Amino acid sequence: MQEILNHLPLMLAMILVGGVAGVVGGLLGVGGGIVLVPAFFYTFGVLGYSEGQIMQVCVATSLATIVVTSLRSASSHNRRGSLDASVLKSWGPWLMGSALVGVLVASRVTSDALQALFGVVAGLAGMWMAFGRDHWRLGETMPDQPMRAVYASATGFFSAMMGIGGGSFGVPLMTLHGMPIHRAVGTASGFGVLIAIPAVIGFLFSRAEGAPPYTIGSVNLPIFLLVIGASMLTTPWGVRLAHAMDPKPLKRAFAIFLSLVALNMLRKVVF
Repeated sequence: MQEILNHLPLMLAMILVGGVAGVVGGLLGVGGGIVLVPAFFYTFGVLGYSEGQIMQVCVATSLATIVVTSLRSASSHNRRGSLDASVLKSWGPWLMGSALVGVLVASRVTSDALQALFGVVAGLAGMWMAFGRDHWRLGETMPDQPMRAVYASATGFFSAMMGIGGGSFGVPLMTLHGMPIHRAVGTASGFGVLIAIPAVIGFLFSRAEGAPPYTIGSVNLPIFLLVIGASMLTTPWGVRLAHAMDPKPLKRAFAIFLSLVALNMLRKVVF
């Protein structure tokens, strides 16, 4: 009982983080993992788990929450007609296959390597949110083969290694090819389902060194359960906000936050 009381502030913090991640995922389509992974990394560090493959635990636990929240988010977007099923169907096999490859690579590299990857890519995502323009285009329609396979494979691979749902890559790629932003956000929510399910299955069979107690493979159950309850509650709120307001001001504020998180992650790797 005393141990639970000692950790109560962190438990409440994880519930709060889960709520924020749900709103961010539904509103911006970037996937709650971009918030959850650094939050998990900090939490495990405070609890004294900073050695071994702790970043793998953060990534895997984040993906486990995305399985649930992305299903809820995709369902909400689909009811509003903002999910393009044809894109999910054509990208799906590449997203799922490359996610499994990402898990195989992530389970074999050091925690520092995953931190560095997360820091670099999260920083780039923050720069896109801050400086990207709606009128920028790589094409007027979604790409055919072979570029479709290249985009989807890169999205699945790096998302699985970072513990995110694919929206950080998918939303810019789709808007750069002429898809309206609300439809891109809705469709990207479906990416999370296709990436997270095979990735979590892979991580459940990949034991992380130095993992905290109650971790199955690389997925920490207590953190997963704390976060998922809050995320399930707030994800539909984010979806409603996405359809009711202009997300640009919030996107710029989140870009600053994300850039600071990325720099802090890189700082820990270097120093």
